[in-house]
Amino acid sequence: MSKTVEFYFDVGSPTSYLAYTQLQKVCDETGSTLSFRPMLLGGVFKATGNASPNEVPAKARYSVIDLDRFASRYGVPLVFNPYFPINTLNLMRAIVAVQRLQPERFIEFLELTFKAMWIDARNLNDPGVLSTTLKEGGFDPAQVFGWVNDTQVKETLKAATEAAVARGIFGAPSMFVGNDLFFGQDRVDFVREALTA
Repeated sequence: MSKTVEFYFDVGSPTSYLAYTQLQKVCDETGSTLSFRPMLLGGVFKATGNASPNEVPAKARYSVIDLDRFASRYGVPLVFNPYFPINTLNLMRAIVAVQRLQPERFIEFLELTFKAMWIDARNLNDPGVLSTTLKEGGFDPAQVFGWVNDTQVKETLKAATEAAVARGIFGAPSMFVGNDLFFGQDRVDFVREALTA
């Protein structure tokens, strides 16, 4: 019977990006399904009392080294965004909106935002930069900004974040296989093992 990986993520998390680059491959190789669960990491931190590694200077410095090591191991590009941390509230609302309203373009939109954040290292807090990025990806900025302000979209992201916390999630990326939680992009091998067990 096919298994599913539920991938809880926020595009402002570089480790979410790294996990994203690996999980579809793992699912393809194991005949599993990848299910995307966008959430607002800032909301998770607030609810759980957790904090970004960026708040501890020594840990922040080490994290950049660690990210580079994993990007090299995975063979994927990664440029640490000089604007980090970026408030991803509007980005995550946009991701939720595209997932609901244009599901056929969801992966395309997700790749666009991950690339802009962790390869092109753009300041996606700047509405002009975000607008340019959306246009380059073939999305209508006015439509996306409209979605971001939609009450139902706002409530969907809020509810998704609350549900993640209720499930025991305290950071990103987090992956579930059945009821087993795996936290961190460096746990992808454990995800693979769970899928083949």
